Amino acid sequence: MKELSVTICRVLHFQSCDSLGEVPLFHEDENAFREKKSNIKHPLACFFHLFFRTSAILIYLFCEFLSRSFIANMVTIILLLSCDFWTVKNVTGRLLVGLRWWNQVDEDGHSHWMFESRSGTSKNVVSNSDSRIFWIGLIVCPLFWAFFVFSSLFSFNIKWLAVVIMGVVLQWANLYGYVRCKVGGATKLKNMATNYFGLKLFKKVVDQPEGP
Repeated sequence: MKELSVTICRVLHFQSCDSLGEVPLFHEDENAFREKKSNIKHPLACFFHLFFRTSAILIYLFCEFLSRSFIANMVTIILLLSCDFWTVKNVTGRLLVGLRWWNQVDEDGHSHWMFESRSGTSKNVVSNSDSRIFWIGLIVCPLFWAFFVFSSLFSFNIKWLAVVIMGVVLQWANLYGYVRCKVGGATKLKNMATNYFGLKLFKKVVDQPEGP
């Protein structure tokens, strides 16, 4: 009950900002900064961060042993994927890494994507263990669904194609949103990719042996 009240208080303390700025999303007390960063501070959030997405993958892999009904398996997987999308987007991202993203429509009807992160002073309260669990689950699980898409196509298992595509879309949407929160806007993300491949090309040219 105490942990639930703390979670509600933290959610209510979120402040709005534009997609370019960073503002403190939580008002942490001084005791929070004294906690060891290596400890898991939100075990319940870590559990549900992994529970829904891993459960959907396991049911997809072993659905034939659980139930012979395709409809029951499909509905169960879709429900787990939907719960995972909502939980990761609205709860675990805020608690485990201090990031959040969302979409809002202004008065003129234009859609705006908002990406937000904790300020520099508040980042000290993020636990390394929480952050590691968050990013591992966020990155690894979408790779499984991408693999399932190709396996469904190559095995002509078309009836599962809609389910695995939904898994890819929902989980990659969260991955993209939180990467944008972490590294900044689309321009900065593009510049990082350009610099990375430019550096690789430069090293390849420099390391290439000279001819006679």
